[in-house]
Amino acid sequence: MLSIMGALQVTFSDCKGNDKLRYEVSSPYFKVNNDGSLVALRNITAVGKTLFVHARTPHAEDMAELVIVGGKDIQGSLQDIFKFARTSPVPRQKRSIVVSPILIPENQRQPFPRDVGKVVDSDRPEGSKFRLTGKGVDQEPKGIFRINENTGSVSVTRTLDRETIATYQLFVETTDVNGKTLEGPVPLEVIVIDQNDNRPIFREGPYIGHVMEGSPTGTTVMRMTAFDADDPATDNALLRYNIRQQTPDKPSPNMFYIDPEKGDIVTVVSPALLDRETLENPKYELIIEAQDMAGLDVGLTGTATATIMIDDKNDHSPKFTKKEFQATVEEGAVGVIVNLTVEDKDDPTTGAWRAAYTIINGNPGQSFEIHTNPQTNEGMLSVVKPLDYEISAFHTLLIKVENEDPLVPDVSYGPSSTATVHITVLDVNEGPVFYPDPMMVTKRENISVGSVLLTVNATDPDSLQHQTIRYSVYKDPAGWLNINPINGTVDTRAVLDRESPFVHNSVYTALFLAIDSGNPPATGTGTLLITLEDVNDNAPFIYPTVAEVCDDAKNLSVVILGASDKDLHPNTDPFKFEIHKQAVPDKVWKISKINNTHALVSLFQNLNKANYHLPIMVTDSGKPPMTNITDLRVQVCSCKNSKVDCNAAGDLHSSVTSVLLLSLFSLACL
Repeated sequence: MLSIMGALQVTFSDCKGNDKLRYEVSSPYFKVNNDGSLVALRNITAVGKTLFVHARTPHAEDMAELVIVGGKDIQGSLQDIFKFARTSPVPRQKRSIVVSPILIPENQRQPFPRDVGKVVDSDRPEGSKFRLTGKGVDQEPKGIFRINENTGSVSVTRTLDRETIATYQLFVETTDVNGKTLEGPVPLEVIVIDQNDNRPIFREGPYIGHVMEGSPTGTTVMRMTAFDADDPATDNALLRYNIRQQTPDKPSPNMFYIDPEKGDIVTVVSPALLDRETLENPKYELIIEAQDMAGLDVGLTGTATATIMIDDKNDHSPKFTKKEFQATVEEGAVGVIVNLTVEDKDDPTTGAWRAAYTIINGNPGQSFEIHTNPQTNEGMLSVVKPLDYEISAFHTLLIKVENEDPLVPDVSYGPSSTATVHITVLDVNEGPVFYPDPMMVTKRENISVGSVLLTVNATDPDSLQHQTIRYSVYKDPAGWLNINPINGTVDTRAVLDRESPFVHNSVYTALFLAIDSGNPPATGTGTLLITLEDVNDNAPFIYPTVAEVCDDAKNLSVVILGASDKDLHPNTDPFKFEIHKQAVPDKVWKISKINNTHALVSLFQNLNKANYHLPIMVTDSGKPPMTNITDLRVQVCSCKNSKVDCNAAGDLHSSVTSVLLLSLFSLACL
């Protein structure tokens, strides 16, 4: 039985010793101490406010209703501010139905239904009944509450969950025997009293924080926030944070601290201990615990893992593993010749570790380049322009290494950030080199066999070996050339012909070899370009050589002839077209010039159906000129009814003698 002693002492007895007695107050601004004293936690100004005190042990529970009746702001003791009103409700307004808020602890156990409050109607007519409506009665979720229609006792039928529904707004009215409302409805508020039945939950993981190595003590790393579904106005949801475990626990088992109220994780060790390069592991895992009930032992807990990464800063400069490196390379070769190794204690995944190399001395001809191997961080020194042993057999380079990221202000690059590379060039038997290459000469075609064209010249780059050179023909497509193997003199062994298919754009190309006396011998290749000047050594020719004409044609034109010449200007057109007079009767054929390259053959009169041979003489413009006589075959055909019949109607009518003169050349010498 719960009762009030005087004005500020609450007593409760379960008749079994009150073992594990707990008090709960409906307002967060009050609490009941273990001795039963009721204390206000803040100023009280709400006169007329109703409070409910719930007492519970494993064997019994009860509830008392308290009403504030004082008029002054009071904090601390509750003397003279509470009046016990267990059986007599305090009038709130002038009405017959009197209701007070009902407080029901969540998670109540069987048996159900159980009475939780009572409605009083002092003026209720005889035979009238109470009726209860609202969400939780006749609205979903239905059937949670019901009222004794005769006595006004309100009961609950099942366990309530504050986190599902925290308050229920019900309505009470009185009705006559026919169900007609006599008074009301009057609101009845049912408040579900929170119990600590929800653990704190970390809902936003994974939790990963970063802090730079060497950060000052007290640097904030990250914030951990948990959620508790219980009433935030009570200690049931008042959370406190702490670090349960730190892995690894070196160099200190307490590297970090968490603000118990805010959840901020901060560093607590000195910057010197927060050194990524000396830590056993730059990653720490913290087991963070959130406990409700303001961290009291009776509170529920939830945990989460916070991963904290100690980020690297560039506080270590790269250093070469050796002060001097050696490399050898054959002259004429290119590619990587040596890998330069460095050490850097910084994080290999960052620009504080990645190396950047620079050649600062010994590379005036830009023959060398250096690049960073992204996997190993080594400097790959390469030859990009072939080296010449005869010019320099040794090279010395000075290399420096830096990081992609700048160093922190108190760290600098020292002597170990530079190294010397000694490069030895190995002599290789190089092939002779022709000069110039290509070699060029201009000659007239048809020069006499044995004519000297030029003397080639090849030198041996291996000047220190004093080797001899021999020459030979490598490629001579037309077989026109000879070369003296000792002195390199080139002469002709056949007539050079500009019109040969081996000549392109008047240029003939041949290749020669120069072979030194080394062991093994080395070979060089030289190109000779011979430009051939044209000589009028080709007679022109005509096209076409066959023509047709009707025997009754009104247009006596026979054919348009064209002429061509393999030579070049001025040894080609304009061409002169003539009919060979000695073999052709007069007053039958004639030829007329059209332009420099074409002429028209026509008749003076129609001819009988037959095949005729007309000798055409064409002469070019060369000095001296060349002439060619070609037989033009003219077929005189029958053309009647749109049909052409060119079958010869009789013997061949020839306009030439039995032996035709094919070509008439000028007697002048070429």
